[in-house]
Amino acid sequence: MKKEKEKENEDRVGDFLGELGIIAHISHPNAARLLGFGIDGGLHLVLQFSPHGSLASLLFGSEESMDWKVRFKVAVGIAEGLRYLHHECHRRIIHRDIKASNILLTEDYEAQISDFGLAKWLPEKWTHHVVFPIEGTFGYLSPEYFMHGIVDEKTDVFAYGVLLLELITGRRAVDSTQQSLVIWAKPLLDAS
Repeated sequence: MKKEKEKENEDRVGDFLGELGIIAHISHPNAARLLGFGIDGGLHLVLQFSPHGSLASLLFGSEESMDWKVRFKVAVGIAEGLRYLHHECHRRIIHRDIKASNILLTEDYEAQISDFGLAKWLPEKWTHHVVFPIEGTFGYLSPEYFMHGIVDEKTDVFAYGVLLLELITGRRAVDSTQQSLVIWAKPLLDAS
């Protein structure tokens, strides 16, 4: 049993160092800003304060409503953050867990992509990466990733599309009946 706990602890430290290594190299207004880290009492990343919390808390758990101008600003900010990660960062990064709870909002509602725990570096000459086991959040996983473990920029773009549907409709990626927002929206999109 002790060896298993040691292995779990080693995995946790490895995951933490991997996330720290990625986020420490990111510098963009639409990505969470790392201020520091700590190891006392656990492993902690210290990020810039986000007074509005996460997009999920504002969309689904707040009395405060988001007008269309703010929703548009958030959508554009996330897109700019993804463009940076995929094309402008010195090494391409695939986030793999773009979702409303991983988008932090600054005082002026600037979207910041956070939680790089599942993120992967994608070497320059590689078109994709194959990852197993499949990790991420159901409802945001692209079919290629969910079925075959294929990770590339399109993985994040699919999740971003789901996030746009959440911003537009106010519905969660997966509702209480376990229905996917994408499946719910598809007939509406096909009809138009």
